[in-house]
Amino acid sequence: MQNKKNEMIPPEISTEKPDDHHHHDHSHRTPNPTDMGCITVEGQRGTIHCLTIIGQIEGHSELSSETKTTKYEHVLPQLVAIEESREIRGLLIMLNTVGGDIEAGLAIAELIASMQTPTVSLVLGGGHSIGVPLAVSARRSFITPSATMTIHPVRMNGLLLGVPQTMSYFEQMQERIVRFVAGNSRISADRYREIMLEVGELSMDFGKILTGQQAVQEGLVDEVGGLRQALECLYGMAEEA
Repeated sequence: MQNKKNEMIPPEISTEKPDDHHHHDHSHRTPNPTDMGCITVEGQRGTIHCLTIIGQIEGHSELSSETKTTKYEHVLPQLVAIEESREIRGLLIMLNTVGGDIEAGLAIAELIASMQTPTVSLVLGGGHSIGVPLAVSARRSFITPSATMTIHPVRMNGLLLGVPQTMSYFEQMQERIVRFVAGNSRISADRYREIMLEVGELSMDFGKILTGQQAVQEGLVDEVGGLRQALECLYGMAEEA
């Protein structure tokens, strides 16, 4: 990593080594005190940060306490801190999301895509809806064989006005997603729109569910693999950086 500005690593991603009498192995794991879904791992090949994006992506409105969420206002500062850290050499993003707030999801995805720090994503279980841009935002993407990615048009909840401006907003939002996905993966914009508007597979909806192998064949994800493959790729990218 070059041109990193800050000398200190923020406490939430601290990689300070424990006391010698506590250091019994070659790895050190420091949980994030504010979000146990994040952890920094110091192994023999360097220090990496693991970020989990699970449940629904929560945006400007809070969801119920019974809903598993990822709050984007927590994730964005984490990404900035990781990018500016002089110790962290790579970021592993583990995804199991049903989608959520489009603006919030795109904000996270755009930030990941612009990072100099090596990034690898791993889709576990599901990378649905806005989870697709999040999966492709990393420099290299993996998906487990049993995981799926659900692609469908933009949907909105709540009161909608039946005016041309509403349809125009939907189309603009949808095109933002299409351009981002096509620009950060091997799938073409036309093919992604085609999958998004397929009929017959999703009950009462347009779209399609892709298995891990299908996602790779379509060019959305780079490889089918699990944790070991994702880590090997991330460490390799970090060593070349």
